[in-house]
Amino acid sequence: MKKRSCLPAFPKNEEWNTRKKKRGKRINQAFLKLRKVWFFLRGDNTTDEMRVSTPLLFIFLVLGSSSINGDTDPNDASALRVMYQSLNSPGQLTKWTANGGDPCGDHWTGVTCSGSRVTEINLSGLGLSGGIGYQLTSLSSLNSFDISNNNLGNQIPYNLPPNLQRLNIAGCGFSGSLPYSISLMKPLKYLNAAHNQLNGELTDMFGNLPSLSTLDLSFNSLTGNLPQSFSSLSSANDMYLQNNQFTGTIDVLADLPLKNLNVANNKFSGWVPSRLKNINLQKDGNSWNSGNAPPPPPGSPASGSGNRNRQPSGNGNPSTSNSSNGGKKSGVSGGAIAGIVISILVVGAVIAFFLLKKRSRKSRTDIEKTENQPFAPLVQPQPVQELKSVQASSTANTKAFEIPSTINLKPPPMERHKSFDDDDYTANAKPVVPKKVSIAPTNATSYSIADLQIATDSFSADNLVGEGSTGRVFRAQFEDGKVLAVKKINSSALPGRLSEDFIDIVSDVSRLRHPNVTELVGYCTEHGQHLLVYEFLKNGSLYDFLHLSDEYSKPLTWNSRVKIALGAARALEYLHEVCSPSVVHKNIKSGNILLDSELNPHLSDCGLASLVPNADQELDNNGGSGYSAPEVSMSGQYTIKSDVYGFGVTMLELLTGRKPFDSSRTRSEQSLVRWATPQLHDIDALAKMVDPSLKGLYPVKSLSRFADVIALCVQPEPEFRPPMSEVVQALVRLVQRANMSKRTVGNDRSDNSQDAQEFEG
Repeated sequence: MKKRSCLPAFPKNEEWNTRKKKRGKRINQAFLKLRKVWFFLRGDNTTDEMRVSTPLLFIFLVLGSSSINGDTDPNDASALRVMYQSLNSPGQLTKWTANGGDPCGDHWTGVTCSGSRVTEINLSGLGLSGGIGYQLTSLSSLNSFDISNNNLGNQIPYNLPPNLQRLNIAGCGFSGSLPYSISLMKPLKYLNAAHNQLNGELTDMFGNLPSLSTLDLSFNSLTGNLPQSFSSLSSANDMYLQNNQFTGTIDVLADLPLKNLNVANNKFSGWVPSRLKNINLQKDGNSWNSGNAPPPPPGSPASGSGNRNRQPSGNGNPSTSNSSNGGKKSGVSGGAIAGIVISILVVGAVIAFFLLKKRSRKSRTDIEKTENQPFAPLVQPQPVQELKSVQASSTANTKAFEIPSTINLKPPPMERHKSFDDDDYTANAKPVVPKKVSIAPTNATSYSIADLQIATDSFSADNLVGEGSTGRVFRAQFEDGKVLAVKKINSSALPGRLSEDFIDIVSDVSRLRHPNVTELVGYCTEHGQHLLVYEFLKNGSLYDFLHLSDEYSKPLTWNSRVKIALGAARALEYLHEVCSPSVVHKNIKSGNILLDSELNPHLSDCGLASLVPNADQELDNNGGSGYSAPEVSMSGQYTIKSDVYGFGVTMLELLTGRKPFDSSRTRSEQSLVRWATPQLHDIDALAKMVDPSLKGLYPVKSLSRFADVIALCVQPEPEFRPPMSEVVQALVRLVQRANMSKRTVGNDRSDNSQDAQEFEG
């Protein structure tokens, strides 16, 4: 098996000669123009001198030509070729090519260079579709990137060029959230992500963007409060947040040097800061509080732009027009007001302390009652004559609720226990169960945040290897040489009530043990962080192999595809039918199937279903991805049969090499399931559907049986989809019968016989 090459191919001799001729022609033309200018400026009397200087000028032009119209930097050229392929090689991009070519020298459409480096890309409104590649970080000299008003869909790539000053991705149909890489663009001055389908809450990613002057996030579906890091945008002049679903107040914007602010048509509340009333402000369509805003707390500066640049009087002292008595009276009045306010705060704090203490005593008394009479009806609790020690009572009853560590558990339910208030009890109430105490998982190592920061270089963009709905994944290199993957859970995926259960989730996930399930190695909960540490699989995901591999990579053979399908099926069988209770994965897709050095599959994100966004948000995120089962799209309800459907879609990707949803194709072929399902039982149609990169090297009978399994998994009705144990058995039988057929479609040359053999395993 040939190794995947990371180096760009060297151009062929013919192409190289052509490029040399073009380059020589440009040099000659430049030389002739410069010579004419020389004659014009110096006159005919300097002809002899010109003849002497001509060789020197020619040498100068040859040596300096590389800085004027030289060959493009190899990394930049490779990134643009990958982008061209990811965009499905559109005809609109004239002079672009997937093989060879010189973006700077040949003046590719929309590309601007300085010397050999690409500095600007403007592809706005060209009707492009597909993706924009996975090598954008190589464009280290790019300062302006405009791909607005194209049909690019899916999520914004996480590996954006690192040194951008202008980024325009408006009107591209992007969903999900803003990628973390934007927070690392210190030179960024202009960011426009308007008119997309972005959703969820904004993370605190704006604290390191001191140059950002224009931010446009309008016409999306963003929710939650404005992040506190907005207050760090010290250069912000224009901000457009209209037509979203933001909540809370806009106080975080009060001290910014804004000139234009549009927050219309959101769900903001509270008062508009007085400092923002002196700028061009559009605020209609919100639930602002009426009346005057409350006064600022003592010691805070008064609002109003006039206070920002307050100057003393000419002599440096306060005005002396008032009498001394008047000045004294004014000072006493201010001190009295401050004293009253402080007194009120102190009295309020004392009252609150006693109320909390009284409530705490009442809560302890109620718990003691329930522990002393655990099975008694709680309609009319009798007063307890003698209070026993809460600690002793808890010790006596805790053992009944302990769970053996060997049982594989599903993540805990979303609902928390209600408080032990008398009003909550009825005659039919069930006995009260003491709240479970979280115990650190025994199978996972607790890492410190300092160790993980060192291993990931402070979670730098260079170590960012993936990004999903629950968080970002970083490569971590430890001092002992061990390489692991660190998943940083988004705060939006862990609301307050779920954050308390994080250790329980980690404990449950750490008990999952299967050769085809990604192993959880450790975790970190320091300083409010929620991080998971996994084994690192250097070959990336199945999605990368099928859809992002470049032309120099060897495609997956049929044997490898069957091997991957069988391993992933066994992982799901373990989650659904071995674990008790069953574990619903909720996010089956090729991007969550990771491959090791031997191309063995490892299913990731197992046991994290409770971290996946709620049904409504998930529909927005994945409704058009092609993985969602019909019942999920209609009701948002996930079951193990929904996982089976997602697995069937992944098998279709293995069969056809196509994406589950591809907006670049004709409407009838955009949805892979709708296009492929009617053809799965037609052997002639199958031969046309199969991934062209296989070049006909597959056994016909194996292909047909593979398609039969797919047809069962993607049944529209959940009850007709098979359990994963039956899927595993069908794939095992396919492997066992492998050597019964030696036919291949297409080439039967002997040098390809090894690739054409059936999978054995």
